[in-house]
Amino acid sequence: MANSFDEECDYLFKAILIGDSAVGKSNLLSRFAKDEFSLDSKPTIGVEFAYRNIRVGGKLIKAQIWDTAGQERFRAITSSYYRGALGALLVYDVTRRSTFESLRRWLKELREFGSPEMVVVLVGNKSDLEGSRVVKLEDGRSLAQLEQVSFMETSAKDNLNVEDAFIEMITRIYEITSHKKGLEAKECDQDTTTTSVQILQGKKEILCIDEVSATKQTRTCCSY
Repeated sequence: MANSFDEECDYLFKAILIGDSAVGKSNLLSRFAKDEFSLDSKPTIGVEFAYRNIRVGGKLIKAQIWDTAGQERFRAITSSYYRGALGALLVYDVTRRSTFESLRRWLKELREFGSPEMVVVLVGNKSDLEGSRVVKLEDGRSLAQLEQVSFMETSAKDNLNVEDAFIEMITRIYEITSHKKGLEAKECDQDTTTTSVQILQGKKEILCIDEVSATKQTRTCCSY
């Protein structure tokens, strides 16, 4: 999937992927950012990054997605990554009831550490494994209605609704922020040769990484 990293963008939106370990967060991000999927995907250690340029409402938005670890031993680390995030995909595995039951805990944490205006999309992943399903479509839809968030089932493997889930989140972020007075967004820095650690809204730092790995070389990108 082609991405023009050097193209001037209008806004940078930081978003995060949250949910229990092994629900498919990394593969969702890899599918969205690079149109790739791996059956041998390893658990995320701490946090990894990727970004992709998306056009919404005639504006070019650089969506910077943080893939956080779901394991308990990384919770103290990942809680800091809620800061500055404008959106979140909250992911569970439709074949594992425990990951669905954990959603209320994740929602509580999100609302504790995240912005009150954060856009949340509930995502039931691995819908391709219909024979192993234990969480019904109606269960996800009912919880989303109760919590007043968007909902979608996806399959990173079959590339089903992955694009739609991210676009839904990014579009809603754009609609909210573009109507706020004093929208805190500036033009992209075109010097892509400089390592970038930008100071963003609320003096939060964001590293801008161009692959799904925290070890890749950084690139200069948009900043608030």
